[in-house]
Amino acid sequence: MGKDLVTAVFTPHDRVLFRGKVRRCLDVLSGMLDTVPFQADGPTAGLEIEINLVDADAQPAMRNAEILAALGDPRFQPELGRFNLELNVPPRGLSGEGLAEFEQDILDALRGAADCAGKDESRLVLVGMLPTLTQEHVVPANLSDNERFRALDAEIAGARGDDFHIDIRGAERLVTSSDTIAPEASCTSTQFHIKVAPDRFARYWNASQAIAGVQVALGANSPFLYGRRLWAETRIPFFEQATDARPDEFSAQGVRPRVWFGDRWIDSILDLYEENVRYFPPLLPELSEEDPVAVRNSGKTPQLYELRLHNGTVYRWNRPVYDVSGGRPHLRVENRVLPSGPTVADLVANAALYFGLVRALAEEELPVWSRLGFAAAEANFRAGARYGMEASLTWPGVGEVPVATLMLDMLLPQAYTGLDLLGVCPAQRDRLLGIIEGRCRTGRNGATWQTAAVRAAEDRGLSRPAALREMTQHYVDHERTNEPVHTWPL
Repeated sequence: MGKDLVTAVFTPHDRVLFRGKVRRCLDVLSGMLDTVPFQADGPTAGLEIEINLVDADAQPAMRNAEILAALGDPRFQPELGRFNLELNVPPRGLSGEGLAEFEQDILDALRGAADCAGKDESRLVLVGMLPTLTQEHVVPANLSDNERFRALDAEIAGARGDDFHIDIRGAERLVTSSDTIAPEASCTSTQFHIKVAPDRFARYWNASQAIAGVQVALGANSPFLYGRRLWAETRIPFFEQATDARPDEFSAQGVRPRVWFGDRWIDSILDLYEENVRYFPPLLPELSEEDPVAVRNSGKTPQLYELRLHNGTVYRWNRPVYDVSGGRPHLRVENRVLPSGPTVADLVANAALYFGLVRALAEEELPVWSRLGFAAAEANFRAGARYGMEASLTWPGVGEVPVATLMLDMLLPQAYTGLDLLGVCPAQRDRLLGIIEGRCRTGRNGATWQTAAVRAAEDRGLSRPAALREMTQHYVDHERTNEPVHTWPL
């Protein structure tokens, strides 16, 4: 979630200065897009993976600080809860064996982390929401020891001025509340990054929005929270509600939430940054010493620190990213819709589907977003999150169709084409997209496997807590095999 803050105490004057600085950064970026060569040297991608820690009884293990200290691997960082870690996988090219190398890098990194966790009597779990988690686990005392997290907690809770109210109606219903954002630690995701040229950014962002419902339906892996069976991907509505900084009155007036799908297709990355400035007050108005105008006028590349910091507190499901590496700027789409897990193979298959499909759709002469209403894309996203493999989605040319049929008949061939355009090795292309096809033909993803395993345990007479504990233990064992979830036995 970013670098540590120098200070977590902000004044009204800080906020005024910060807003002005963000606007200057935005003006500088606008000028750079037309005059500066941005990095766009081939199909480069990156991944971030959030991880849960459990003890021998499959309960959350509040041990991330100890494990990180023993591990000493800068690729791993703490996440919001003391039972969370994040793995940042260094970016690489996608052509050739790039996806296979991603998979091996992740497996090697997780193996090292698992060894350290084992010495601390803990295990790693790649899952969207830890099934054994209870409300007693997600309290301020269990936030990671990180000043940024505590500052965010204070700022978001202060902006709301009331408890965060949760009401999720799915197969069962969850109604609860909290006076802290600590429950957000329940949500563990996988984030894909793809570097794009400025003149192609809008096409890749629009394509990412258009396929979000398909992604989340096929990749759903969060059916249980606080002992309740809710949506196939409960992480989506829970994250939206658990971090909603709007007072109820603002929500009723139509003020945009900080966790946001958006409300329109775009023509430029500037559309998104301008919306951030227009709609969202600063949460963490930390000022840098950089004068972006002076840096730009000197011929150097500005960091645009304030613009990036503000962007990091607007939680779009597809987020724009400006960054600098090797002294040169670049732009990325950060795709944030998917949960963690179930296995590394599943995770990299999800990546192959995303990278291939978004490439194919972004390069179409008649793009899908010119034929699909934005409201329909958001409705697809909600349906995919709620119903998972059982979702029916709307798509141009076919109307409403089951997601597996849409994938097999229309989108999977386009994903193959997209991976070919990216230069992905055919053997890796076939293996990874074959995992997606296997999910469609079996109707099984992480959410359906978890649900079926708990139902079977309850049919044998186990209570819900005992069934969740048993299922989670089996899940961890299967995860270690790296066999795709659609092949797991119950």
